[in-house]
Amino acid sequence: MPETGETPAHPEQPEHDSRTSQEAATTRSHEASARPGPSASTPAVRRARVAAAWPAVPLLAALALWVYAVRHTDVSALDDYGLVSALHPTFWAGLAVLTAGFWFTVRDPRRRAGWPAAYVLGLLVIERATQAVLYPTPLYAWAWKHDAVIDHLLTSGGLQSADRLGDMAVYDQWPGFFAAQAALVRLLGVDNAAMYMAWWPLVSSVLLLLPLLLIYRTFTEDRRLIWTAMWLFCVGNWVGQDYFSPQSVAFALHLGVLAVVLRRYGRPGGRQRQAVWTVLLSVLVIAIVVSHQLTPGMLVVTLLALAFTRRHRDWVPLVTTVVIFLAWCLTAALPFLSAAMPDMIRSVGDIGANVETGYGSTPTGTGAVATSWAARLLSGSVLLLALAGVLRQRALRQRALPLLLVAAAPLPMFVASSYGSEMIFRVLMFMLPGAAFFAAAALLPRVPAPITDARETERGGPPAPAGAQRRRSPLPSLPPLRYAAWLSPLVLLAGTLAFVPSYSGKDRVNYFPPGEVALVRQLFDQAPDDSLVVAANRNYPLAYEQYWRVDHYWFLEDTRAHVDDIVRDPAAVLARDMAGVEAPARAYFLLTQGQVANSEMNGQLNTAQLRRVRESVADSPRFERVARNSAGVLYVLKPAS
Repeated sequence: MPETGETPAHPEQPEHDSRTSQEAATTRSHEASARPGPSASTPAVRRARVAAAWPAVPLLAALALWVYAVRHTDVSALDDYGLVSALHPTFWAGLAVLTAGFWFTVRDPRRRAGWPAAYVLGLLVIERATQAVLYPTPLYAWAWKHDAVIDHLLTSGGLQSADRLGDMAVYDQWPGFFAAQAALVRLLGVDNAAMYMAWWPLVSSVLLLLPLLLIYRTFTEDRRLIWTAMWLFCVGNWVGQDYFSPQSVAFALHLGVLAVVLRRYGRPGGRQRQAVWTVLLSVLVIAIVVSHQLTPGMLVVTLLALAFTRRHRDWVPLVTTVVIFLAWCLTAALPFLSAAMPDMIRSVGDIGANVETGYGSTPTGTGAVATSWAARLLSGSVLLLALAGVLRQRALRQRALPLLLVAAAPLPMFVASSYGSEMIFRVLMFMLPGAAFFAAAALLPRVPAPITDARETERGGPPAPAGAQRRRSPLPSLPPLRYAAWLSPLVLLAGTLAFVPSYSGKDRVNYFPPGEVALVRQLFDQAPDDSLVVAANRNYPLAYEQYWRVDHYWFLEDTRAHVDDIVRDPAAVLARDMAGVEAPARAYFLLTQGQVANSEMNGQLNTAQLRRVRESVADSPRFERVARNSAGVLYVLKPAS
């Protein structure tokens, strides 16, 4: 027994039988419940709960404003500003409220990590789901084209060779995405992919979040930096490659490969564990290689850049990717590459092809020019912020050198090929994961140096990823709200608002009303095999519908001299071009709302010239009108007498 005046650390308890112990426990429980204590009604508890739930207020308010906006937005008559001028003002208010709520939530160390994630998901809903809710038909002629490829795969039951399908055979040589979508169509029991592809931008954007989160957590524990970078990535990813396309899935797989390489390679560990990750990496690379032409090249140059760093000097990922890539190129993709290789070699070093604006590619009109500049300023601002973050955050620059290489690695591809004048946009997209990280660092106070694993450092190995560490470095306290402190949230808000014209400013070109879809569908329902469809350009829905049995000719893609001939005497020249079709096949002339918008906004033919073409065909005895509605008109060439 302890001496008098001392309290034992573990006082001895008297022995009781089991019944007495249960009664005593019950008595203590009733006494404890009877004693007054903290409850939900006390002011302290209520204030704590209100403070914990405060981030929900701006998030729900922003979503409520967005719902109100889409219910009061009319897209029946879009102008050259696309969706920008059609949106109800509450849409912009919702974006502002969401951005402000995110900024003050992510910088408060008392908030749970789930709130920034909820805000980023809310941002994606407002950014990517607005068009799916507003427009009754899917956007983008290319999305409709991919739906036609899937329909062909389901109809034919297998892949076709180049001698059967011509230029369209390229899709049968990279069939991964289309085969997966054909299986999904069968699994869902729908008629075609058009039943769900309007929601694909939201789905494909959400798919990017997990690999991106893993990549950022490899280099920092600061949740402010992680989620601000995620926000900037969503805002800066305006290029539009999230639509229903192989690129959207390949890009997500590309980030998945980088997450595996950055987190699991270049670290001490057993060969057996590394073999498991190599198998996973191989599966991801195979899915990329069989689905898309460009993404494997971007992945190779990125892995090559990472392999030259001491931290990730493991050649297994690079060699694995190169072997799989070459194996596919020398087998399944060889027919296309054999025909395209001369042009690809000639385009190497032709930087001007990425920036030139020739006939049919120059934005025309105030709206088209304004949205084009908004996109340029948005991308330029993110890149400038990234440069500022690199210069300002020295410790972070050293720690996150691999991410800096990820941002810089795609630049050589800008010189390698023009990729149909789209390489500049693809380079920007593949630079964005690294650029967004350092851009976020420029908007935040000094990022604390991460805690390193001393045991790995002593063994000469690289620091352990932040996501694998047990301890967390405390976040610095919020600085006082001075005038300069408002600069960062204002920059974030400006970028968030600029995303809308950059992403949706050309919706007059990309949106096809139900009447246009019905008109084109009527054409293919009645066209016999081997018929010819003549149109101004390919910007209309179902443009490649049944491409395996119907030919197309888009006269604005012909030489400028021939286009001038058509403008001078439309009916005569078009009738001559269409006269080679032999019965029972027929030759159709189709002019729709989407073609007119694309021609006017991209500097092809103006309104007066297109009206002349239409009126000339309408007045010609060589043509017979088959169908007409508010979205377009369809004529057929009469057989020669």
